[in-house]
Amino acid sequence: MVQRSGYGSGVSLQVLLIVHRQFLEINERKEAKNNMKIRTGLGFDVHQLVEGRELWLGGILLEHEKGLLGHSDADVLIHAICDALLGAANMRDIGYHFPDTAAELKNIDSKILLDKTVALIRNKGYEIGNIDATVCAERPKLKNHIPAMQKTLAQVMKIDIDDLSIKATTTERLGFTGREEGISAYASVLIHKI
Repeated sequence: MVQRSGYGSGVSLQVLLIVHRQFLEINERKEAKNNMKIRTGLGFDVHQLVEGRELWLGGILLEHEKGLLGHSDADVLIHAICDALLGAANMRDIGYHFPDTAAELKNIDSKILLDKTVALIRNKGYEIGNIDATVCAERPKLKNHIPAMQKTLAQVMKIDIDDLSIKATTTERLGFTGREEGISAYASVLIHKI
């Protein structure tokens, strides 16, 4: 025969306390999940290589017989990072915020656009978690320039250099990058609510 306890008995209170504690723990986990807003973004950019232009890539000037054609300095790496950041924050893209029809942006240093992009996402309450980017170019070879690119861009974004990965690859002489007609860049970012 099972002995039943009244509502106010010690056994029932213990059960109620256990259930209540479990309920609170579940709600705390739900609240933590809702407060931990993590978002990712993907950016891509490409510009044509032409004579008579400087080659800016990753915020640094590279020696090369051609440069990238664009309204700004046409830094494809920075543009891809900007697009990824804006996309992650659901703030459209670089062309929306910095249109190529704006006279004041003609030949602008893309580091300025990156600084403004980071300010936009921070004003919306986001911080950069990390960035992983790849530049696709047959020439110039970029391996030796990557540390300077990382240092420069990390300083502009005010992030730790360890939070910015930059890689370089070729297309094995295939396509427009393989024919040295242009350079492209991809960027993947993670941002989180502050």
